[in-house]
Amino acid sequence: MRYADDAVLGFELRSDAERFQEALRERLGQFSLQLHEEKTRLIEFGRYAEEKRKRRGEGKPLSFDFLGFTHICTRARRNGKFQIRRQTMARRQRTKIKAIAQELKYRREQPIAEQGRWLQSVLRGYYGYYAVPLNMRALGSFRLEVTKRWYKSLCRRSHKKRLTWSKMNLHVRRWLPTPKVQHPHPEERFAARTRGKSPVR
Repeated sequence: MRYADDAVLGFELRSDAERFQEALRERLGQFSLQLHEEKTRLIEFGRYAEEKRKRRGEGKPLSFDFLGFTHICTRARRNGKFQIRRQTMARRQRTKIKAIAQELKYRREQPIAEQGRWLQSVLRGYYGYYAVPLNMRALGSFRLEVTKRWYKSLCRRSHKKRLTWSKMNLHVRRWLPTPKVQHPHPEERFAARTRGKSPVR
């Protein structure tokens, strides 16, 4: 776990999850601590969640946010197999775009090349964390929004000659890298760590 106060626990049976939650609540109470009621919840999630909820006449499985990603139950288009899609949390993405737009205001008078190098480093760092499989659409949207903010900022540098999109696209291709998957699927990473061996039970 990356943070001691953030955790996702999986159980096969809901009854086990409910017992654990109650036991954890009691244990924390012994130290005058408590679970955050707004952030703590039980949801049906996983390979069979969609099928079970469908039989009960309920909607799609609920998603959850963890470590900057929204985790969603979905199926592969190619073969229909179950998969978990990790998508950048919308709130996190909006916050980051807003921060970039604010920084561009301070850098407005800098040479375009200097701004481009800064944006390039920002996007590479962002991709380094969020460029996981099945998240390319969100990263493409992020790059587009950054492009729009940069274009808007450059257009405000001078009212004499407005920057055309054809020229702006040259700057975008030069400085803003396109997102590419930089992390393997979770099962591939697990297989690499265990070298194909079964985990110890």
